[in-house]
Amino acid sequence: MTTAVVAPFRFFSLHVVRTMRLGPSLVRVTFAGDELREFHSLGCDQSLSLFIPHPGQDAPVVPIELGDGWWQAWRELPDDVRAVMRSYTLRSLRRDPDEIDIDFVLHGVEPGAATPAGPASRWAADAGAGDRVLLLGPAIADNRAIRFRPPQDADLVVVWGDETAVPAASAIVESLPAGTRARVWLEVQHTEDIQDLVTEADAEVTWLVRDHHHDEPGVEGSPMALGAIRDAQLPDAERPYVWIAGESSCVKRLRRHFVGERGVDRRSVTFVGYWRQGMTEEQLRAAE
Repeated sequence: MTTAVVAPFRFFSLHVVRTMRLGPSLVRVTFAGDELREFHSLGCDQSLSLFIPHPGQDAPVVPIELGDGWWQAWRELPDDVRAVMRSYTLRSLRRDPDEIDIDFVLHGVEPGAATPAGPASRWAADAGAGDRVLLLGPAIADNRAIRFRPPQDADLVVVWGDETAVPAASAIVESLPAGTRARVWLEVQHTEDIQDLVTEADAEVTWLVRDHHHDEPGVEGSPMALGAIRDAQLPDAERPYVWIAGESSCVKRLRRHFVGERGVDRRSVTFVGYWRQGMTEEQLRAAE
């Protein structure tokens, strides 16, 4: 008897169904496609790789027909041909019909922005029904691209995320079962970016609005976030679990705070740098 082995990740050819503006800095894009029936995930912070076309292209150019050789061939394509790849987290997955939501941060899209918009922000701001993308995502529900894994005996969940981590953090908060104590800080650019989160948990959610503090995301490790969390009185807990994600320098400083100043077991701190101040994703990948 032979058993079929399913690769944990695969490409999904998808198209935009609709978009919804969540605030000045955030837009939700809903994708569908027949292949989504093979998309499986049990994770609240499921990581995905999204490939989008350049302006003038009707579909992203990725040589997936080469199988495992696609990566090297994709990297060797000309810059203005090779599909733009960006990392995102899954906001939600629905069945009947099969759809997924991905929330995009619109850095630099607004008029008079201090920094120019990146290709993914420009694409998301203009996305319309029928626009085609490729997604590299999970075919196995429990996979290594899921990072939020609190121990069963955790008696407090602590979460921090900047706007790039708000989708994952929001999904985490919404998934927490009744009886779970949680303290959550979410950092956004504008008051209008604040979202209503519904959860059965005993969750206290604090939104930090950068407009009010004149902070830049990631500058000096986001002093607003560090100050708010350092001053917070957390409930007594014997087995706290911490999940922090967003700009790399801020994530590192918050991890040092929880481990060094609050005495949280470092094995109970999940920390993920989604981006790095002053670097594009291509530069970050090259540096790593």
